[in-house]
Amino acid sequence: MILTVTLNTALDVTHHVPKLIPHTSHRVTAVSERPGGKGLNVARVLAALGHEVTATGFTGGRTGAVVRELLAGTDRLTDALVPCAGTTRRTLAVVDEASGDTTQFNEPGPLIGSAEWAAFLGRYEELLAGAAAVALCGSLPPGVPVGAYAVLVRAARAAGVPVLLDTSGEALRRGVAARPEMIKPNAAELAELTGSREPLQATRDARRRGAHAVVTSLGPGGLLAATPEGTWRAAPPRALTGNPTGAGDSAVAGLLSALTEGLDWPARLTRAVALSAATVHAPTAGDFDPGTYEELRHTITITAGN
Repeated sequence: MILTVTLNTALDVTHHVPKLIPHTSHRVTAVSERPGGKGLNVARVLAALGHEVTATGFTGGRTGAVVRELLAGTDRLTDALVPCAGTTRRTLAVVDEASGDTTQFNEPGPLIGSAEWAAFLGRYEELLAGAAAVALCGSLPPGVPVGAYAVLVRAARAAGVPVLLDTSGEALRRGVAARPEMIKPNAAELAELTGSREPLQATRDARRRGAHAVVTSLGPGGLLAATPEGTWRAAPPRALTGNPTGAGDSAVAGLLSALTEGLDWPARLTRAVALSAATVHAPTAGDFDPGTYEELRHTITITAGN
């Protein structure tokens, strides 16, 4: 079983409009709702790849109830979300069909009390006992300690479970110091962590700060990985247009699934880039286009570095 943690779960609402024009009214041509937050996106992709997944984090209120109802229809995914008194946040993505661009609005999330945080920690430690790997993903809701991910990384390491951390800002800085197996920042998050805007230098510096391996998202340019076994760049054969929301989460699912299957780094990166690109072609986050994935996974370019 792979465990995913989404402390700040969401209900993702996606609207499609013919053309997004500020200061005007719009007629929505399509709308969808999905369980959201980075870890839940990761969980759905892992389940679609055939892995047994358990999803935990916080959920509450009417929005949280909708999230759980939607999760119930996902094969191979077990709901282990922990109730909270507040209401799960919503995110709104508006897709401009003319340009393919997406505008995102993210609510902050519910306030988590100290007793709720303690209840989650107990549940998390129970779930680690049956986990082959764990993904810690996304932002922290109000009330959760800024060092929360460092605590969760250390607990996973103590249980002998490899952990992938995908977050940003101070939560990432503290989490890296706890020495996770892998982190997956994008270029901007990595620059904020290290102070360097040169991706290869910044990736190597992040390893020195504690991460066993660092995989950096370069957007349409693919992934850059610095690992104990070497450095690689993995890129798709062409840039894809569409909705990029959730593409990074699909990359996390690719990396984590390949890790649990014992694949080497080039194979891990190939799967991650192909899934990420296939997600751009899918209508909503947490999904990927199977045809695009099958096409691209045979055409990813892997370049070894120093």
